[in-house]
Amino acid sequence: MSRASDGLRIGIVAPPWYPLPPSGYGGTELVVHLLHGELRRMGHDVVVFGAEGSEPDVVAIAKAEWSHDLGGHDEAARLSTYLARVFASIQGERFDVLHDHAGYEGTLLALHSGVAPVVVHTIHGELLEPMCTFYREVMLQARLCAISVSQAASAPALKFAGIVHNAVEIPAAPPSTTHERYLIEVARITPDKGQHLAIRLARSVGRKLILAGKVERSGEGARYFEEQVEPYLGPGVEYYPNVAGSQKTKLISRAAAGVFPLQWSEPFGLAMAECMVAGTPVIALRTGSTPELIEHGVTGFLAEDMDGLIEAARHIHEIDRVRCADVARERFGPRNMAERYLEVYRRGSVSVEPFVVAAEAASLPPAGRTR
Repeated sequence: MSRASDGLRIGIVAPPWYPLPPSGYGGTELVVHLLHGELRRMGHDVVVFGAEGSEPDVVAIAKAEWSHDLGGHDEAARLSTYLARVFASIQGERFDVLHDHAGYEGTLLALHSGVAPVVVHTIHGELLEPMCTFYREVMLQARLCAISVSQAASAPALKFAGIVHNAVEIPAAPPSTTHERYLIEVARITPDKGQHLAIRLARSVGRKLILAGKVERSGEGARYFEEQVEPYLGPGVEYYPNVAGSQKTKLISRAAAGVFPLQWSEPFGLAMAECMVAGTPVIALRTGSTPELIEHGVTGFLAEDMDGLIEAARHIHEIDRVRCADVARERFGPRNMAERYLEVYRRGSVSVEPFVVAAEAASLPPAGRTR
């Protein structure tokens, strides 16, 4: 598979919804963008497929307006059209590795395309039963990657070729030792993200709260915003529907802490990593991947319940923001992610033993909801 120079020819299929890099929302697209750039810097020949508006070296074959169909009735048709275009364009090509980030449909097509001896698929979402059933069918042909131990532990019957944490952009500036008093939560506005609890937390400790994230298009998301977020907006709670670029960097880096009272077992929290690499400590409930991402007392605090969140918020001044950034930048930098994926690409056998996650999983309590 390797060439004389040890460089690989790698095809990466991004989701079709947002450009690379995304201008706002688009977590998976950001991860693909960072992986693409780092692999190229390491000397590999990388071809990436994505949406219109992407950087010039991306093969842009998904229409920009299709982003409006994400989560709607036309999502499946748009994704199928995109994948048909991707695999039509690579017929006759040859890659060492084809790495899919678009979803299980892309993995299925990649396995039957015949253009690469190795197919890798990163699972970016929650592993529910229908998905696990599908992945059991293909896990000996495709190299499945989880994005956290917590995610892998939720599907013990699956074989994983790797557990690779996502990367985030590393700020060019060193972390500031000064900050303002406000707290921030960067996340979609939805009950699972717990913005109502972030509001309670901020009010309990007498700090302003900034909420940044789009409102879910579903009825539940809209109702949640109207009933449990919007009534509290004002001087004490500010809302930004979509932050990006320098504005996002500024808001995160100047915050006293990022707060994440998650109400589900999130496989990986990109926004938490973005806070920590900026030197902004994170306060989160112990659920899903949070015990993997947060080093308690170093990059933030883990709490068991609402009282624990309030107590943690009273101690955020104890976190060394420079050390927080140093630790997080080493763990969540693009080079670390790229090196781990290269280990998966170069592994000699597709069929691997299941990861031993029992010991790690034992320290992860089941997800609960805090009211």
